[in-house]
Amino acid sequence: MPELLVLRPLTDEEARHLQSLAHGQKGEARRRDRARICWLSHTGHRISEIVAIVGMNDKTVRRWIGRFNAQSLVGLRDTPRAGRPPTYTPDEIGTVIATSLTKPDDLGLPFGSWTLDRLAAYLAEERGIAIKRSRIGEVLQAEGLRWRTQETWFGERVDPAFAEKRGRSSPSTKRRLTGVL
Repeated sequence: MPELLVLRPLTDEEARHLQSLAHGQKGEARRRDRARICWLSHTGHRISEIVAIVGMNDKTVRRWIGRFNAQSLVGLRDTPRAGRPPTYTPDEIGTVIATSLTKPDDLGLPFGSWTLDRLAAYLAEERGIAIKRSRIGEVLQAEGLRWRTQETWFGERVDPAFAEKRGRSSPSTKRRLTGVL
């Protein structure tokens, strides 16, 4: 039979915070559920009763009471999880962002604007950061920057009289009425 586990005595401040976390509507639901487990234990409920009330298993309820007893309110937060370490350091990410915001002319490059391919090539050759163009796009988007494609001849015409000089694009195209009716 598992040994008896009860919540340690609380200070007035801990009790106030724990109660507001357990009964509050703001904040993370996971943290609220954990606080509720501890609050129910504080108010005298047994582990089996808490399991029935919150709908979690015995092991989970015991874990959160034990963590609260050891770490107080801090124990109710999520702990860092294991996973793949970041591929690029914060310095490398900063270099990618700073380079993308710098005009290529200022770096002595023979072109006037960046493309993702040019940026990836420059970072690999000059800065030693091997990064794919798709990852550059993700980094810039995460930073709140939008990649703008280069303007082409589809933009506004340089010659204001271009439409008149060009004429109608096709004999079947109807003329557009201009002026006020």
